[in-house]
Amino acid sequence: TVCDFIFRLKGILEFACQLDNPNGVQSQSTISKSFQDLRSKVTSKNIVFTVCNSPVLIWPNTGFQSSVESLTEASACGDILQWIESDDGGSKKSSKKKDKKKSGPTVVNMKLLFEVTEPAGNTAPSLIRVSTQQHCVKMPLPLDCALSVTTDERLETVCTGLVEALNKQLADMEEVVLQYRKGSSFLVPQPFHFQLPEPAGLITVVYPAGVPDSQLQAVREDLHRKFELPCDRPYLRRANAFHFPDAAYKDGYLRNPHIHLNPPNIEDAKLYLVQGVYSYHHYMQDHVDDNGWGCAYRSLQTICSWFQQQGYVETAVPTHTQIQQALVDVGDKEPRFVGSRQWIGSIEVQAVLNQLLGVTSKIMFVSQGSELATKGRELANHFQTEGTPVMIGGGVLAHTILGVVWSENTGQIRFLILDPHYTGGEDLQTITDKGWCGWKGPEFWDQNAYYNLCLPQRPKSI
Repeated sequence: TVCDFIFRLKGILEFACQLDNPNGVQSQSTISKSFQDLRSKVTSKNIVFTVCNSPVLIWPNTGFQSSVESLTEASACGDILQWIESDDGGSKKSSKKKDKKKSGPTVVNMKLLFEVTEPAGNTAPSLIRVSTQQHCVKMPLPLDCALSVTTDERLETVCTGLVEALNKQLADMEEVVLQYRKGSSFLVPQPFHFQLPEPAGLITVVYPAGVPDSQLQAVREDLHRKFELPCDRPYLRRANAFHFPDAAYKDGYLRNPHIHLNPPNIEDAKLYLVQGVYSYHHYMQDHVDDNGWGCAYRSLQTICSWFQQQGYVETAVPTHTQIQQALVDVGDKEPRFVGSRQWIGSIEVQAVLNQLLGVTSKIMFVSQGSELATKGRELANHFQTEGTPVMIGGGVLAHTILGVVWSENTGQIRFLILDPHYTGGEDLQTITDKGWCGWKGPEFWDQNAYYNLCLPQRPKSI
């Protein structure tokens, strides 16, 4: 099914409970009672959803009421866009029409609120004095629910689904709190969204804050079985969390510029692409002037970013100095290599990936550039099975290959190239229009130079 919208609801509820004996059997039922109270709260008539950047308020548990008269329980969820102000001051609906190349579903952000005024009762307050020592535990619960829907889904159905998602998330949080607590010491449960292959789609998993992925292996194994996921690659590590289309990346690097390109039209050819997310690393980034010598370092950084963002490693993308030090540590270079402006090639890239990430790579040798046109089968197989970016070095240049279009019958081939020699800012239009990320024919390669290709292999892990 095609998802047109993601309704995302965020809010914070305060969890509070009194524990007479934090280590006693009774404390578990006390904690569960506090969570039950919170679930009652989100199913009460006091709950209100406010749609961000709009005047829209919705009361989902009162037979669907809205602060905007024209939005009723029968309204299609797409009708809400006309009330949401976009970044350019117009409505989100008109922005969506203008932005033909927009990738991914439209995100509708909502906040969870509660009405605090209630009719006063006639009962007098009662006071109870407790003389036993009690532990009072309070912590914020960061609720974050997401629902994928098609444009014609009724708004009432969406809101009912979000209330159900809140209830389920609170139940998942209760399970995490009970499992990881030590006496009156609690870990905050944190929700993460993951986009899984169909039919699972967008799911939410609650992990305990402060517990690293390496200690959550058994949890992930259970989830892989539940959702029938392959057991040879990560889907549910924190780094795999779904990136909402309307959210900016904080590190400033462009992600996957190739998705904005149209593949070349070659008769009888198939498309084989990098799988997952990478960052585009190129000359002059990170306040490092490596123009003229750092292209292979940048290609290596792009590859490292892929392994990081697919959840295989938690280490940061290495700097030029760290790359050079790794080559010294494995005995490939002399100590004076660190801090130099010396080039590296595919063999060094292979060594660094193994040293810093524990990743093995295959090397493909091509005696002259004209031979690259015959390597369609090998490259197609790599992108189909491993799906990692490929570093290619030849002559004095290094590039990153992100995919091929290849015809098995005619042998025709085009290469999807990410060029690390770009020296400008992170301007997607310039990068795609000027061919810094683009499709190239076999003539792109120096026909007489020899080339080495480094093909990183996926580790088998979840």
